Parts: sequence; structure tokens; C-alpha cells
Amino acid sequence: MAYCLADLERGARSIESRVTPSAGPWLAPAHYPESMRIDAILEAGEEPVFSFEFFPPKTPEGEAKLYRALEALRPLGPDFVSVTWGAGGSTREKTIEIVTNLRERHGLEAMAHFTCVGATVEDLHASLRHIERAGIENVLVLRGDPPQGVERFERAEGGLGYASDLAQLVTAARYPFCVVGACYPEPHQEAASAEANLEHMAAKVRAGVSVLITQLFFDNADYFRFVEQARVAGIDVPIIPGIMPITSVASIKRMTAMCGARIPPGLLVDLERRAEEPEAVLELGVAYATLQCAELLAGGAPGIHFYTINQSPATRAILSALRLHRPWDRARLAGAGSVG
Repeated sequence: MAYCLADLERGARSIESRVTPSAGPWLAPAHYPESMRIDAILEAGEEPVFSFEFFPPKTPEGEAKLYRALEALRPLGPDFVSVTWGAGGSTREKTIEIVTNLRERHGLEAMAHFTCVGATVEDLHASLRHIERAGIENVLVLRGDPPQGVERFERAEGGLGYASDLAQLVTAARYPFCVVGACYPEPHQEAASAEANLEHMAAKVRAGVSVLITQLFFDNADYFRFVEQARVAGIDVPIIPGIMPITSVASIKRMTAMCGARIPPGLLVDLERRAEEPEAVLELGVAYATLQCAELLAGGAPGIHFYTINQSPATRAILSALRLHRPWDRARLAGAGSVG
């Protein structure tokens, strides 16, 4: 079933009118306590987990845009939100500041991304202690991207070289965090093979990662095949699909070129036909992502992590339509368990 943008926005307004409490502008998820680790949220909840990812802005105007997006999305009651670390660890302090603000002032369960780029082990411990003092309970461990202008990652002197090393550092020191990791349905650009890609993921889980979130992808067959391969390999932690709604042809081409994700040929052709019509691109992107998410949830995925790019309309429309349509109920009626 295809949705046009107007239909989805009407759905968003309908959802908000029914779930927004009179006492405040947003609805906290009702099925678990206000503060909780993400692995516990997944274990406790009967509904899929929905989350939003933001990045730290570099300007006051960007920061205002971030909080406008947050206010627009907050009525949907996300299970958690995450904030990226920035290439080369360039936004370390800003990430912690925003995550703390989201938790303390906005009442949202928040997760800080955490990388080992350009940091010694002592630097990493200092940041972890800062995150712990802020009351943050969830960290997403990543190796991280090199600073802008640097082609390849280089381990800092006295630092770490892999996300699995970072997970081990967190768990060995007994920090009280849920450790989340990234994974790649289409093998990571630096992985020697699909088998090596799986082994890197397994190493993260052995090091203490208890939840995995995928890189963006556009072909659900890649996700379902990847999860099946993970289960055969003995990787049994939840694997949440990461979805980026397409809002611009140029930006999604740039993003996929950077991360190695593949746009299916048919989708790419339809996007390029609309390249000079921004509204038409947005409508197609929202419709495609809505159908993609519906199929994933009907197939047993444990939730959806939305890469928002600090924008709200597309994500807001998609999640509202999903909440109205409830495709995950089909998986329950069919007796299917969670594949993710």
C-alpha cells in the first residue's frame, strides 16, 4: 500500500491528537520506566522499539534546527534517541552536552555515540566517566571515521583500533552502560569478505555488545539474509534495522557513496526521474521508507532506528503511518517470532 506525503502528515496529526497528554507536549513510552537501558527496553516491551538519531550541529542556527526537529518528533514518544560523535571525535563535548540535555530537560532516554578516534585510553576513560556522571545509561561504541581530509583510520598512540576493543574497555571497567554496536547488512567497506564482516560483529558481541543497530540499507532482503546468517553464526542479540528516509537525491547519493550502502537500481531510476522536483523526491522517499519499515516489522524486526539528519517531517510521517497501520501485528497473528 502506497502513502502520499499528505496522507502520512494527516496520520501524524491524528496520532498526535490522540497521544499527546494535556499535561505536557509529548508522550513518554508507557510500557517501561522513564529511565532504562536499551537492552532492558527491548526485553520489557511488547511493541517494537522506535528511535531517532541526531547529529551535533556546528552553528547556533543548526542547533535551533535540531531542537525544532526534536519538538516535532517528541509527541511520537520515541523509546530512545541517539546523538553521533562526529568524524574524528570532533564533537565529543557537544555530543555529551546534547545527550545530557535530552535526558535532563526533555525526559528522553538518550544514547551517546562513542568512538576511539584520536583518543588515548585515558581520554576514553575520562569521556566515559563524564557520560556516567551525566546519568546516561547507553553508549553506541564505534571505531569512528577519520577526521575530514584523512583517508584512512589510524589508531591514536596509546589508543584503540576497533569497536570491539572499545566495547571491551567499557565492560572490563564495569561502567554501568548498555553497550550498543553497529553492524552492516551490506558488508563494511573495509571488511575482506561477508564472513569477515560477520566475525567483526561477533567480536563486538563477545566483548559485551548487547544490542546491534544496522547501517542504513534500502533492500530488506539484505537485512533478513544478514540476520539469518548472524543467527547461524551464534549471534543472538537484537539487531535493529537502521532506516534513512530519502529526502534529496544529491544527499542520499553522497551518503551512500560515503558508507558503501547500495540504492536498488529501480529506486535510483525513479529518484533520478524526480531529481528536479524536490517535493516529488520527498513523497517517493517517504512512501518507500514507510513500505520498507512495514515489511521489516511484519517480518519480525524488533524496531526501527531512524536516521533523521536533524529533520522531522519525513520521519514523523513514516512513524505515524506505522503506528496507525501496526504491521507488526501481522507477525504475531502469523505466529512469527522476532527475526531481529
